[in-house]
Order: sequence, then C-alpha cells, then structure tokens
Amino acid sequence: MLYKELYKESNELAKERFVLVRERVAEIEEKPETEEKYKEYFRQTAQLLQKQAAVYDLWADDAIQKQSLKEAERCNQALYKDILGEAYQTSYANPDYAVEQLGEEFGQLLCAYLAYIRRETGAAFRGDLMQLTIQMELFVEIYNRFEAGEEKDVPEKSAVQQDLYWFFHDYSEIFYEKSLRRLIDPAEDFENDIVMNADLNDLRYLYRYGVYIGENEKKMAAFLNRLTDEEIQAMADTYTEGYRIGFEVTGKDLGKKQTVQLRYPIGFERMVRAAVRNFEKMNLKPTMLASATSPNKQFDYDHREDRALYLDKAYVERCLEARKNYFEEEKKLAAGHAGPAVIEVFGEVPFSPENKERAVKYNEKQQKICVYEMNMAGQMINEYIKGEERSFTIIAYPIPEIGDRFEEIFAETVKLNTLDYKLYQTIQQKIIDVLDTADQVHITGKGKNKTDLYVNIWKLKDPAKETAFENCVADVNIPVGEVFTSPVLEKTTGTLFVGQVYLNGLNYENLEIRFKDGMVESYTCTNFKDEAENKKYIRDNVLKHHDTLPMGEFAIGTNTTAYRMARDYQIADKLPILIAEKTGPHFAVGDTCYSHEEDNVSYNPDGKAIVARENSVSAQRKESVEKAYLNCHTDITIPYDELDKITVIRKDGSTEDIIADGKFVLVGTEQLNEPLL
Repeated sequence: MLYKELYKESNELAKERFVLVRERVAEIEEKPETEEKYKEYFRQTAQLLQKQAAVYDLWADDAIQKQSLKEAERCNQALYKDILGEAYQTSYANPDYAVEQLGEEFGQLLCAYLAYIRRETGAAFRGDLMQLTIQMELFVEIYNRFEAGEEKDVPEKSAVQQDLYWFFHDYSEIFYEKSLRRLIDPAEDFENDIVMNADLNDLRYLYRYGVYIGENEKKMAAFLNRLTDEEIQAMADTYTEGYRIGFEVTGKDLGKKQTVQLRYPIGFERMVRAAVRNFEKMNLKPTMLASATSPNKQFDYDHREDRALYLDKAYVERCLEARKNYFEEEKKLAAGHAGPAVIEVFGEVPFSPENKERAVKYNEKQQKICVYEMNMAGQMINEYIKGEERSFTIIAYPIPEIGDRFEEIFAETVKLNTLDYKLYQTIQQKIIDVLDTADQVHITGKGKNKTDLYVNIWKLKDPAKETAFENCVADVNIPVGEVFTSPVLEKTTGTLFVGQVYLNGLNYENLEIRFKDGMVESYTCTNFKDEAENKKYIRDNVLKHHDTLPMGEFAIGTNTTAYRMARDYQIADKLPILIAEKTGPHFAVGDTCYSHEEDNVSYNPDGKAIVARENSVSAQRKESVEKAYLNCHTDITIPYDELDKITVIRKDGSTEDIIADGKFVLVGTEQLNEPLL
C-alpha cells in the first residue's frame, strides 16, 4: 500500500487544520446562523462533509474493510442518497431546485460547490486528509460570507465566485499532481491494493472505492465469481494480448516501457487481477483507474460545465503550468508509460438528458478557452508520453442492466471478442484491394435514412507497395472487424444520417451531419423540440465546442456477427462505439486514427505501407500543432439495416459495389452475410 506513503506528508500538514475546520463544520451543521433561506443548504452541506470526515476516521483506524456488508451498504447509500432517483428533484445538487430555493444570485454557485464536494467523496476512502481539509475550509469561507450579524449583509455574488476561483487556482498544483500521478506512478496503488489483495468472494471490497455501488457492480462481481479460473484467464489473455500485439504490429518497442494504466469497471476485479499478472510477465507495472455506474446521469449532465463559474484564460494557464511542473518533475515515469488498457461496459438504458435552463453553461468565449486547454493539454501529453512510442487496447463486456438475458449476452460477447482474426483479415484484404482502386466512395442510406455521402480517397503512387486502408483485426480495438482510412477532405461532401445512435453515453435521435470538403458544415437532431437546443447538444457533445471538425476517419465495419447479436438480443441501442463501429460503415469527426503518428510508417499484413495517415488539417502540424489536432474523435455508425450501398467510383468512371441493399456483394466477402440472413 504505497499510496499511504504518498499521502503521509500532506496528511501531516493538514492534521491540525482538519481538527479546527471540522469543529467549525460541526457547529454550522448544528446551528447555521444565516438568512433563513440559506440555513437548510448549509446544514445539509455540512452534514455531507461530516459524513466524509467519519469515513476518514474509519480509514485512519483501518476499519473500512472491517464493516459488515450491511454497514458498508448503508454508508454508501447515505453518501449518495440525495441524488438518487426522485430525491434529486428536491436536492440542492439539482440546479433547478437550488435556484428555486436559494435564488437566482447564489443558487448556481452553491449548487456547484455541493456537486464538487460530492464528486470528491472518494478522497476520504483513500485517506486523503488534505483534500478533505481544503474543501471544508472552502465551505467555511463561503459560509462566513453568509453568516448573519449586525453589520453583515448578503455577500456580493462576485465575492463567492472569487472564493471558488482562487480555491481552484491556488490548489491546482495539488489537483494535477494527484490526477497525473494516478496515470503514470505505480506507487499510487490504492486500486491495485484492492484488486490484488482483497478477498474478491467477499463483496464488501466493492465499498472500499468510495464511489456509488449499484446493482451493476454487485451483480457483475458476483457473476464473475461464478466463472472458472480458466474462463477468467481467457478473458484476461484476450485483453492483454491485444495490448501486446498493438505494439508489435506498429513496430513500437514495449520493452522500453515500465507502466500500463488499467482502466476498468468496478466488479471486474477477478479479470483485472489476472491481467495484472499477465502484464507483469511483460515487465509492466500497473497504474489503475476504476469507474462505476453513475448514480444519476442527469446530475452528471447538469454539472458538466460548472467550471464556467470561474473559468478564464489565466486560470487555464495556471492549470497547464501545474501539469507541466508535474511532468517535468516526473519525466522518467512519463517516458516509461506505455498507454492505457481499457475495459468498457455496455447495457445501460440510453440516456437522453434534460437541458436545464439553470444549469451552468459555458459562454462562447469560455468554449474557445476549453478548446485551447484541451489542445494544449493534448500536446503536453504527447510531449512527455510520446504518441509514437505508446499504444492502447480497448475491450467491452455487457453489464447486468442489459436485461434478463445478461449471461447469454455476456457469453456471446466473449465469443465475439475471440473471433478468428485470420478469417477476417483475409476477407478484409479483398475489400481493401477494391477500395484502393477508388477515386471516391459513395455511401447511401435506404428507407428513412438520408445518408448520401461522397468520400474522397487517398491516391496511391505505387499500388504494388502502398494502400490507403488499414486492415484492422483484433489488437488495439477488440473485437475484429473493420477497414479504415483517413479521407482526403477536399471533395468529401454530402449528408451523414443515423436514425438513432448512442455516443459517449448520450442518445441522439435522427442525427444528421452535412459535410463540405470534409468539414462539418451543419448539423441537427430531433432530441429536443427547440432546434437551437438540438444544435447546442451536438456542438457541446460531438463537436466538443469546436465550430467545425474534419471527417477524420471513414471505415467499413465487417463484424456482422456483432450486428446479428445486437439484433437477436435487441440491444443495438446499447452497444458501445467500440462494437457498434464494426457493425456498418462509420465516420469519425475529429482527429485521424494516426494522430501524432503521421510520420510513423505502418504496414498491413500483406506488406503494403499505409499511406493515408493524414489530411489537410493534420498536415498543419509542422507549422501549427494547435491547428493540426482537435483532441477528439467520435465514431458515428450507419447500421446495415439503414444502409443501401457502398460503391467504389474510379477515376475512369467505372464503379463496383462493396455493399448493396445492406449486404456484402463483393466476390470473396459472401461469408460476412451469413449472420445477416
């Protein structure tokens, strides 16, 4: 448990401050002395801080893991109860309710502070006393501005905003050191200690993370505990071999790396434990990042832009400076990091958010600042953890929320993740051989699907030695099944349409994007009655606040087995992008798949060099890195049943269909149609 040593010095520095501020918080909880309408807010917020402090007491006494299962469940529920289900409607963490109760002037500010300390609940379970102390001190500082007195009036809104601003500004070094340490420093082993040392048959271990534990986490852990050691090992082997092969096929030296970050859903610890042992055989030590099902997705959505209350260019520059300082101090650790190995899950009910008028939102200037910050942070990562030296892998499994046939779907997904990549490699090569003759590819939808899109393809100088498409099997992106390219933006024009698609946790109805010369020209969907809301929803969550984005990828998914599974179990709307992108043609908005690696030549299994590694946006990298990279990449898939044709158009005007009426018609690809019948 090396993480305890990492927190030891800061905990000592915080100890006396914690005792004093805790006493003050207890006094506020017992008898808040403010104007009447603020009293209940400060009482409830003080109560939450006191609950977090009580968890820290358990941690300090080494007693968290000694709680009974019922005690652990009660503690977990108590920490999150006000945002669960209907309780959120009357929670001060709900922007609408907070403004209704606290007024227009302070409702958003006080709501955002409460959301912040709620997100930091895990600090108590990690024994991070400094974090508990400073968020309590901020609470007291804000409370003091509202405390009633003979000569005191209600504070100016700007004063409370400044409290938030300087808190996040002044402690940015601490915040970024902790977040980046979790990325590259194996001494930050809180999750690793749980994964490798807990009794995984005793589900009390789930509650040691400090995040909300729902039915998915409990049922997932119990289900994996029923699998045999051989089944668990096979899952881990698929995952870690994909990671190793990712380095091998791109010619990168895994031997010079020392760490890998395992990103996993809570409940998958048996698989992760086996994966850690596999990575140890590759001489890689783990860093870890665990995640859980959200207790309330609307809460997450409501607070996604809370930084708008204090975000400005000076603050962002301070954050970037803090990142830079940590990387400079830990250059060796950063250089030794190999990249993430990710386990995703799917099966949650698709979420369509409510756009709350009183939720905090970035203004136009702040959106541009966010784009700048994302760009600069991406460049910094690439400077210290070089893109041309790192890799990744991603694999996905269903969770119990997917329905009564969860165990069947899980078994089918395991099969999906281990399909014969050699078979797909051979079939996909036949598709690439035809695509390489293209001047353009024409994609059309059928029925209600309005897709009518021309994609301009990279022109080969030496077809005997070059290819425009990568033959992608199961290494970094598991499962198998796609061929992809970086389109030539100029003359890539037309409409992309999908009836329903689930992107990064959000549902989109009738998503329509118009491209002109490879750049997003216009967009809409039908999620909301107000067209302005539809456009903002896409701009914020697909375009990531950019005015436009290029088409960074065009691909043809070939995993018809995955499509059949989705149809048979009626889970198409619940598939993650990772699998969905293999079930039809897809188009990514944002960076190319070769972002920061354009100058590294890679080869297909047939020995041909993949030459379509950049477009006219990423080609600007030598003059302006900021203009070349967008730091986002979102895949949008047209399912086979909405697809009419994918047609190669050659320079001489001749054509050849790869798909017609949603079926593969190219000679040598017929086997892909079997699951579609």
